[in-house]
Amino acid sequence: MSQESKPAAKRPALRRSLFILLLLFILFLALFAGMVVGYVVLGKQSLGGVFQWSTWRHVYDLIFAP
Repeated sequence: MSQESKPAAKRPALRRSLFILLLLFILFLALFAGMVVGYVVLGKQSLGGVFQWSTWRHVYDLIFAP
């Protein structure tokens, strides 16, 4: 009987890990979509600017300027 409980015990851990990975993937997609919508649609800039480090450095400087 103890051999049957071992595979059953692994299933919740595997399911939890897959859920966490799926959640992180969805959060990453939401972050990317928010960046694109905010920069391209609302800001009326080109999509290429979303992927430039200087763009986000400038945004950071604007937010956290003394």
